[in-house]
Amino acid sequence: MTEHTPLTYLDYTDRVWRGEETLLPHLTGAFTSDELVRIRDRIGFFPAFANVAVFDSGAGLVLVDSGDVRTAGLLHSAVRSFSQDPVRSVVFTHGHVDHVFGVAPFDAEPVRPEVIAHEAVAARFDRYVETAGYNAWINRRQFGVPGLEWPTEYRRPDTTYRDRLTVRHGELTFELFHARGETDDHTYVWVPELKTLCTGDLFIWNSPNAGNPQKVQRYPEEWARALRAMGELGAEVLLPGHGIPIVGADRVARALDDTAALLESLCAQTRELMNAGLRLDAVIHGVKVPEELLAKPYLHPAYDEPEFVVRNLWRLWGGWYDQNPAHLKPAPETAVAAELADAAGGALVLAGRAARLLDEGDLRLASHLAETAALAAPADAEVARIRARVYETRAGRETSTMARAVFHWAAAESAAVAEGTDLTTELTRSAAGRERAAGAISVGVVADEDSCCG
Repeated sequence: MTEHTPLTYLDYTDRVWRGEETLLPHLTGAFTSDELVRIRDRIGFFPAFANVAVFDSGAGLVLVDSGDVRTAGLLHSAVRSFSQDPVRSVVFTHGHVDHVFGVAPFDAEPVRPEVIAHEAVAARFDRYVETAGYNAWINRRQFGVPGLEWPTEYRRPDTTYRDRLTVRHGELTFELFHARGETDDHTYVWVPELKTLCTGDLFIWNSPNAGNPQKVQRYPEEWARALRAMGELGAEVLLPGHGIPIVGADRVARALDDTAALLESLCAQTRELMNAGLRLDAVIHGVKVPEELLAKPYLHPAYDEPEFVVRNLWRLWGGWYDQNPAHLKPAPETAVAAELADAAGGALVLAGRAARLLDEGDLRLASHLAETAALAAPADAEVARIRARVYETRAGRETSTMARAVFHWAAAESAAVAEGTDLTTELTRSAAGRERAAGAISVGVVADEDSCCG
């Protein structure tokens, strides 16, 4: 890994804030090393795909999050380079696996740290164990890692809390606040003596991950309220769960305010259209995203995106029924596809029309027809070839990891049918695909060099 001085990293963070640099170097580990970045006196920072904040209390260390299993050893080395004092506490901001798998090397030390988390983290771990197969599949698809296996053993919290908890170590106070946002078990941490805020994934240098189509319920309205509450603290340093630190009270306040405003706008518009009695389809296409907010370098829709947030709000406030009566108790989708293909003159006719719509630039409608044709004729190589081209084109036009990943996976499925290969072969045809399959997690478009299928 490349070595960088703290000054270089902080200069880099300033350039990202000003839109002169991307997050790619940070997220791909260019600044991850066996030394922490010293943000301020008593504050160390481990910059990685999933960050870790380290505080020297004068009577031991406190970590906020612990990163993922891939960086556990390097984190331990970096913390020990920062200080030889024992790690007294590790706060899990939430139970996602990229934040909770770096504790093991510290557990092996003479003083075993206390792990603190919201009470719902334990229930999350229980659910992860019970749905390990499902989580393996959706994360294989989301990150393009066909061999991914979901973990079933977790470092459980020693201490849990419900609404708020104050922890004192040495000269520092750690105020823990529960907030539902990306998850139901989220914690943000305020260190008043250092005017430092650790947001976990309530701020991630992306449009908020409040609509992830393959994951459980998110809470956009409560998330916005948490951002407003964090904004009242007067933080001068913001250390996020993902992305780079923000230094300076004005910048911190602006980032929190803009993120809250984006979520508030999506919530208000969605509620208004739902109250007007519109179907889900009309709501999705009726909400207008504030483009001036998405243009902010910390709100680009590179991971999740606002359209998915609207769907999540519908699920939260209105349930699963989209108000299309045909969808209430539907026929099997393969049966519907077969009928439509028969009416059109065959699956290949539908696929041909999908190809023409693709060439005309109507990617959404092309996807509907290509998918219907493939459901009607799943073994037809030419239908599969067209479906692969439709979804590969869609993947190349999307900005968010969520959309790109689903479309890449679909394209690879059909390419395997068309070429007589398998899913893994098609997912790993490109250099980017091979990197993903090896575990290099992507967070959206930075450079469009990807093509998964031959």
